[in-house]
Amino acid sequence: MASPQMRAVAVFLRLTSKPRMATVERARKRIAAPKGTSEPPAAVRERHEVSTRQVEGFNCHTVAPRGRRAERAAVYLHGGAYINEIVPQHWALVSRLADAGVRVEVPIYGLAPRHTHREAYPFVTAVYWQLLAAVGASVVALVGDSAGGGLALGVAQTLGAAGLPQPRRLVLLSPWLDLTLRNPGLPAVEARDPWLSSAGLIEAGTAWARGNDPTDPRLSPLNGPLAGIAPMDVYVGTRELCLPDVLRLQDRAAAAGAHLEVTVCDGAVHVYPLTPTPEGRAAARTIVETVSRG
Repeated sequence: MASPQMRAVAVFLRLTSKPRMATVERARKRIAAPKGTSEPPAAVRERHEVSTRQVEGFNCHTVAPRGRRAERAAVYLHGGAYINEIVPQHWALVSRLADAGVRVEVPIYGLAPRHTHREAYPFVTAVYWQLLAAVGASVVALVGDSAGGGLALGVAQTLGAAGLPQPRRLVLLSPWLDLTLRNPGLPAVEARDPWLSSAGLIEAGTAWARGNDPTDPRLSPLNGPLAGIAPMDVYVGTRELCLPDVLRLQDRAAAAGAHLEVTVCDGAVHVYPLTPTPEGRAAARTIVETVSRG
């Protein structure tokens, strides 16, 4: 059973967030709206060593432990349906990783409708390549939530073609795995999802694809190769649209011989490890432990 805090978060999301993308018209308005800031908050800059550089024309922030050598490293790809900037909840997890001795690369990939996956893939791949040149793949995790989780898996599936090794681990929080949202199990889950709406997400996905086939693995990594992929940890709630496709990923990974551990949290909402709830805090602790120690 979900905690009172998780139930309260669900009520808050249903009242404040769900209406914003509940229809095609509202989604198009939100997609076209000005984007927010992608700068690290002052609290993160004060607590950690933070630097910013340009890679492939986009900013990448490095958040590293202050006064100590980072033993592990991660690339963190934020969610937001490919249309929203990184938010404080993302930075909070990045900060916790840095507290645990992890150097975190935070690529600020371009958002739809101005930018698409065509720019995101070479950008994230270049950030990953630069990180490997500094620390080696054996200590690197590729982490992403929601849209960022889909992008993280998609990038991992293309690393071999780029001549790059797999990371030590993939950690995916409620990954958006299929832009088409055609899984027959989705309608039943959508009825109890207090946050996500398929109508709005399909519009966001269309903007991100910009004319490309949305079933292409670079857009819907559920359709991509899983043999030889890094071990994966996936976190998902029972009250979110991403659940049916995560379960499909689990079946596909088993058929391909890929290592995948799925944590399904009963009553939890989308990207629940980022929520201020007992379930979220427990999952975040496990994620930090996985990335920082293995």
